[in-house]
Amino acid sequence: MESLTRQAVTATLHCLTGCAIGEMLGMIAGTALGWGNAATVILSIALAFVFGYALTLRSVLAAGLTLGAALPVVLAADTASIASMEIVDNAVVLAVPGAMDAGLTSPLFWLSLLASLAIAFAVTVPVNRFLIARGRGHAVVHQHHHH
Repeated sequence: MESLTRQAVTATLHCLTGCAIGEMLGMIAGTALGWGNAATVILSIALAFVFGYALTLRSVLAAGLTLGAALPVVLAADTASIASMEIVDNAVVLAVPGAMDAGLTSPLFWLSLLASLAIAFAVTVPVNRFLIARGRGHAVVHQHHHH
C-alpha cells in the first residue's frame, strides 16, 4: 500500500497540473485583454476548477464510470484540493508588489506565478493527506481505479 504522504503528494501534483493550466491561461487571457485584477483572478480560478475537474473526470471515466456516476466522485475528490490551491496561489500573486500589473513579458509576472504555485503545492499536500486519511478527497477516486 502506498504511504499516505505519497498518495497526498500524487493527488496534489495531479491537482497542481489542472490548477496550473487554468491559472496560467486565466492570467494570460486576463492580462492580454487588459482586464483588471479582480476579473483576471476570477477567470483564473474558474479555469483552474474546470481543468482540475476535467483531468480527474477523464481518469474516472476511463476507469469505467458513467458521467452521472463520475461527477459526484470528481467533485468529492477535487473541490477542497483545488480550493486550497487557488486561495494560496492567488493570495501569493496578489501579495507580490507589481506582479499582477507586470505584463506577460515580465519575469516578475512569471516568477511570481511559478512561486505561487510552488507555495500552493506545499500548503495543499497536508490538506490532501488529511482528506485521504479520512477516506475523502482523492481516496474517493482511488476506489474506482483498478490496480
